[in-house]
Amino acid sequence: MGKLALAAKITHVPSMYLSELPGQHQGCRQAAIDGHKEIGRRCRELGVDTIVVFDTHWLVNSGYHINSAPHFEGVYTSNELPHFIKNLPYQYDGNPALGSLLAEAATAAGVHTRAHATTTLALEYGTLVPMRYMNPDRHFNVVSVSALCTVHNLQDSATLGAAFRRAVEEQYDGTVAFFASGSLSHRFAQNGVAEQYLHKVWSPFLETMDHEVIDMWRRGDWKTFCAMLPEYADKCHGEGFMHDTAMLLGALGWDEYRGQAEVITPYFGSSGTGQINVVLPV
Repeated sequence: MGKLALAAKITHVPSMYLSELPGQHQGCRQAAIDGHKEIGRRCRELGVDTIVVFDTHWLVNSGYHINSAPHFEGVYTSNELPHFIKNLPYQYDGNPALGSLLAEAATAAGVHTRAHATTTLALEYGTLVPMRYMNPDRHFNVVSVSALCTVHNLQDSATLGAAFRRAVEEQYDGTVAFFASGSLSHRFAQNGVAEQYLHKVWSPFLETMDHEVIDMWRRGDWKTFCAMLPEYADKCHGEGFMHDTAMLLGALGWDEYRGQAEVITPYFGSSGTGQINVVLPV
């Protein structure tokens, strides 16, 4: 019935918001912002009605969770980096029906998942930052999925992603995009030297590994990448332990996926971390 029309691994660095503001860093993340706008444009062109974000800033310690409230509105300040994102207003519409379908499908596949429709849960900035640039007019409904999973198996996250896609294609009357919102390597710059690393990756090892991974993605060598994902996530400090990436690849076929990544925003360093916007063909 339904369709997964677009899949992407996206950045959500808070310096994108800083890039909007007058001052010494104005314009510093324009390439990332333009990448988000391009992905949003493609979603509109493909008829997407709802964007599902696997958000590595939503920390959970048990189970999997979906924020499927009918409406989101507030003013957000990051407790992690309050000097980067402060007093950011937002307002989006949700999709409770889709959230329920996704949770039921994942649970039926053996990965217990709860959808929260009647909730005061706010959105995290792994969702808010991309929606600011992709969805400024509330064109898309938004569903957010917890992807900072502290005690979870990556294979369960892949199973969840596959179940989500089945739910969309078999039960949903509409068109959906899935976004893995998180970095590649994610070693923040040490306190005291952060400003020196605003546009750099923390170490040559991490940057080299990130480029090797991007090359695998471009070649479509997902069998190698999926096999190394647990170790890559561990040794390269993957954001959210890279559960967002496992969810996305689960939806695309895991190690049997053969799509070749299209880089929308070239790799860049941000506060020590490695970032990119890439579309993975469905």
